[in-house]
Amino acid sequence: MDGSGQLPTARFAACDLGDRDFLAAHGVRLAYVVGAMVKGIASEPMLERLARAGLLGFFGAGGCALPRIAQAIDRLQAALPPEAPWGINFLHNFVLPAQEEALVDLLLARGVTRIEASAFVQVTPALVRYRLHGLARDTAGVVRPRNRVMAKLSRPEVARQFLAPPPADIVAALASAGRVTPDEAALSQKIPLADDICAEADSGGHTDRRVAFTLVPHFCQLRDSLAAAHGLAQRVRIGAAGGLGTPEAIAAAFMLGADFVLTGSINQATPEAGTSEAVKDLLAQAGIADTDMAPAGDMFEIGAKVQVLRRGTLFPGRAQRLYELYLRHEGLHEIPAATLTEIETRWFGRSVADVWAETAAYYARAAPAELAAAEANPKKRMGMVFRWYFVHTNRLAIEGRAADRANFQVHCGPAMGALNGWLAGTPLADWRARHVDVLAERLMAGAAEVVSQRLAALVAHRR
Repeated sequence: MDGSGQLPTARFAACDLGDRDFLAAHGVRLAYVVGAMVKGIASEPMLERLARAGLLGFFGAGGCALPRIAQAIDRLQAALPPEAPWGINFLHNFVLPAQEEALVDLLLARGVTRIEASAFVQVTPALVRYRLHGLARDTAGVVRPRNRVMAKLSRPEVARQFLAPPPADIVAALASAGRVTPDEAALSQKIPLADDICAEADSGGHTDRRVAFTLVPHFCQLRDSLAAAHGLAQRVRIGAAGGLGTPEAIAAAFMLGADFVLTGSINQATPEAGTSEAVKDLLAQAGIADTDMAPAGDMFEIGAKVQVLRRGTLFPGRAQRLYELYLRHEGLHEIPAATLTEIETRWFGRSVADVWAETAAYYARAAPAELAAAEANPKKRMGMVFRWYFVHTNRLAIEGRAADRANFQVHCGPAMGALNGWLAGTPLADWRARHVDVLAERLMAGAAEVVSQRLAALVAHRR
């Protein structure tokens, strides 16, 4: 209050929103992040444009082969200054943990110092190894991690793992194997596993459809209690994601206590997104009720869910049907012939035998033990055949052939429809004008205006 006992009025700019330390740590102008979208949908051009505008983004490495990720890293390092704000998505590999290790090897070899950890249900040795690499005290004696971790989470039990120091048993095993140095191991309990945690509420892709109004404050409380319990000096910054498609939503996230915001779905309908024009056309027509939940291909067997676009595609229902068949049967041989024929002709576009041949060839290269286990277990083999459909439908969406539209898998949350409603009747109603940095600037400027108006209204009410 001022000397008269009244609340002061203020006008906020976009750069005033969020946490000062977040801006400084990442070298960005706005507390606004563009999250990774798998299969390179969060593309190199998207990250280049964001970085040049002083904004943070993450390349969508999930579902990409290692050479493709290496290609992206090489391009970004060649195109951008060394301190430019960008990173690589580190998607938890529930099925093939060895691929996590290979990705860490690549990240360390290329000197990538920022990752977005997503879809984790349990901290893994590969993630801990990445975090601890290069950990040391600075000249003032403060423990400083070289590699920064932003985690996208929706479950409190998982958040606890990222807000605490790396698990001591994993650290000990890594040190014993010579995968972290004795000094790195000794300092590991001085820092939290993550620098930033983004509370994923009702978002596209992997989500538990949490409510931001409960999730963000709860993560903040967890952060403070775990920091005190472990004696951590470093403050983990808590961000918000999910449903952020309008200035009002972003303003609400900051007023709720978020240190930064992260958008995902809305950035698919931009010129820089690495997906097809057919998908962008569908997304630009979506409303807030045009999404649905479907099984997650990468965690199919355990029933994890992703949020996807429903309008214009039959994917959600077909994916759920595959999961129901998996639960009900012990192998493909138990599925009625008519049902298999429908799956082959309308969903797969090829025979189950052809799908298995392609799947077996992949696992023979990537994970021979998994292939051997599937050949001995009909239910496991069925699960691998069904998981192929999720890879296939992602590929179909990115390719964008009209004849394949019924099987497009497009990760999307209700923020997409909210954005479309906000932009209706403006030049940005056409996705071709929605450059990713333009969206960020418009949304954040609008959010600052909303915050200014709400506080002014509060002041007027008090007077």
